[in-house]
Amino acid sequence: MSNDPNLFNKFVIKIATSEPGSRLFSHILHHIDPLICRMTNGRRTLTSILTGLPIVILTTTGRKSGKARTLPLLGIRDHENDGIFVLIASNWGRQRNPGWYYNLRANPRATCIIDGLTGEYDAREAEGAEYDRFWRYAEATYPGFSAYRERAAGRHIPIMMMTPAVKE
Repeated sequence: MSNDPNLFNKFVIKIATSEPGSRLFSHILHHIDPLICRMTNGRRTLTSILTGLPIVILTTTGRKSGKARTLPLLGIRDHENDGIFVLIASNWGRQRNPGWYYNLRANPRATCIIDGLTGEYDAREAEGAEYDRFWRYAEATYPGFSAYRERAAGRHIPIMMMTPAVKE
């Protein structure tokens, strides 16, 4: 989960950060990313190719349906704790939290694919100083989060901390 964006990636990130760009990408990437992910055995998505950003393939259990729900998300590594990463519930700056956030709150155990490796993780919501630290990491990784926070117009953007599950 460590890619350094090049000049092309930075250009795509700038487009994705804009309101029209995020609207466009939010409608098309979730259709294409799973295909690229399957073709590369979980190592890449179209999003990671275009942006150079670290992508996690998250599979949650639907809180209402009980069905597996899989989607790619930007994963932010915890600089202080190896193996831990966070997911930012920005939902492209929309007024509502994304469905995966509610799924993790209802069923905190999730499967994640990172760089082609599959693992089980437990989720919990970051709060206080921990939240602030992760938000700084997120903004340093992807400048779009600042724009999304502005567009969310007062909605608190949750951060879900993902830690490797303890095998029972």
